[in-house]
Amino acid sequence: MMRRVLLLAGIVGSAAAYPQGPVTANGAKLFDFEKAQLTEDILSKLDDVFQFDNGDDVKLNGRGAGADCKVFPGDSAWPSDAAWAKFGKAVGPGALIKTVPLASPCYNGPLYDAAKCDALTANWTNSFLHMADPTSMMSPVYQGLTCQVTEDPTQSCTLGALPYYAVNISTVAQVQLTINFARNNNIRLVVKNTGHDFSGKSGGAGSLSIWTHNLKNIKHIPSYSAPGTSYTGPAFKAGAGAQAFEMYEAANKKGLVVLGGEGKTVGIMGGYMQGGGHSPLSSLYGIAADQVLSMEVTTADGKFVTADFTQNTDLFWALRGGGGSTFGVVTSLIIKAYPDMQVTASNFSFAVGGDVTLENFWIGVRNYLDYFPSLAAEGIYAYWFILAGETGPTFKMMPFLAPGKTADETNALLAPWLAQLAALNIHVTPVTTNYDNFLTGWEASFPLEVVEKTHVASGSRLWPKENWANKESLDAMFNAIKTSSEAGLIIIAFLIDPSAQATPPDNAVNSAWRNTYSHMIQSVSWPLGASAEFQKETRQNFTFGAMQRWRDVSPGAGSYLAESDILEPNFQQSFYGKAYPRLLKLKKQLDPKDVFFAQTAVGSEFWQVVTADGLPSGNGKLCRVKK
Repeated sequence: MMRRVLLLAGIVGSAAAYPQGPVTANGAKLFDFEKAQLTEDILSKLDDVFQFDNGDDVKLNGRGAGADCKVFPGDSAWPSDAAWAKFGKAVGPGALIKTVPLASPCYNGPLYDAAKCDALTANWTNSFLHMADPTSMMSPVYQGLTCQVTEDPTQSCTLGALPYYAVNISTVAQVQLTINFARNNNIRLVVKNTGHDFSGKSGGAGSLSIWTHNLKNIKHIPSYSAPGTSYTGPAFKAGAGAQAFEMYEAANKKGLVVLGGEGKTVGIMGGYMQGGGHSPLSSLYGIAADQVLSMEVTTADGKFVTADFTQNTDLFWALRGGGGSTFGVVTSLIIKAYPDMQVTASNFSFAVGGDVTLENFWIGVRNYLDYFPSLAAEGIYAYWFILAGETGPTFKMMPFLAPGKTADETNALLAPWLAQLAALNIHVTPVTTNYDNFLTGWEASFPLEVVEKTHVASGSRLWPKENWANKESLDAMFNAIKTSSEAGLIIIAFLIDPSAQATPPDNAVNSAWRNTYSHMIQSVSWPLGASAEFQKETRQNFTFGAMQRWRDVSPGAGSYLAESDILEPNFQQSFYGKAYPRLLKLKKQLDPKDVFFAQTAVGSEFWQVVTADGLPSGNGKLCRVKK
């Protein structure tokens, strides 16, 4: 066995050991890391746990795929230390990482280091810190809050929902090995790129994680013709680890733009694209998933395939909007690119106080909603907040982004609403700045994400265009938003219409995205250190109180699955819309042994995470829902 493992490790660690390998359409060659793939010949020399799934029901020492629960540390069927060591040798030197919580230096023990703890504490909410860690989760509520930075080193630090092991992926062969090992041992498998997800999908207690963060290859394709489509034009092929700032910089160097998130550290070529993805350019070009022309993916059976408009078309359809960690592990994508453009950003705020009465404040906000259809038609993407405060609410525009517009054109678009505000004694002086390219405007306009919110839960709504059909329906929507603010909830919202100037392709993107003028998030908080019972009551009141008010005045609408409430009732309709029946059918076909699982992902209703405190998190054993 040892000789076989060493043979495999040598191949996994060296793409040069492989021939040129296949290419994707139009000569878009595989990246070197994708050329290093497992073959039947290699696997014929290895043990059962490394084999592809060829349709048989593999049962190894009681670890069959039909078991009631995924194997958990401490279970008799959990792989031995020797088995993990063999797996570590198989994936190559240093690739298998046993999880050490990022905050470990703050706790008594061999890793305690007061200076390191102080540095971590000072930087703890910076998303760059957590994205560079193989297992750290940006939503600690769903990790279980078992190892946060602390000034009390006598507290305990445990893994909670952090994966037990992670594999730092540098070749496709490592992805294949990890999927095969997890499937054949019935171990919970998760995927992490950067961990940007409101529901903690990148974690899971007792899991093995595929960490794709370092797959950052980016290649410009000057002219790409996508078979099966009419698209011929510039494109980029990028590894799954490429983030927003990296993609925007690469595009800028070629005089181009691509669709990605407003957040600087979002891993846009991973779960963002697979979950749909809204962008500052969405009101011009649609949802991010609409831009995908081809994908390289390893499926639940361990096989590496290309999915596009002419091959593996069902898989390709599902991966564009059906959610990450569900149908396979994507290692690279080819996406459309567009000519770079000037952008103008305008920032301003107003609040209750002085000459601004509470009544006039809300009249001003209500007037703003009237302009959404006309502004969306101009390609506007507005990022705005309503924050509750002791003296009254504050409205913040951060920013009003006008792609392709001059400063004068942008000010003209804002002028009618600002005139209404002035008539209400709400005098604002926008700071409006024009940038001659998208990258510079984006870098200057959007803040770095604040992460590690330990006592916050959020939910979202894609407000349907029907709410703008008449005054009564828009008033009902406004009143629901106002009621949330008056209850102390934070409102984070976007003016966006992904269908304004784009014909959507046939993909799995939530149909609610095709019929909205606003994606809106509300967040509830509870006191630090609140009991599990208090947290559960707060969460229930939020989901079935505040969120239900929003659902009641937007019947049939939906929610953005990556920025959503983990307790959302009927998440299948809310997060996936009309696509869900087909997605579920494909899930059963493509992943019949449920190798992939994520909270609120397609097919997750057949599984449950059994937590000790009853709170919704990944901190517990993953078991089938009993019929």
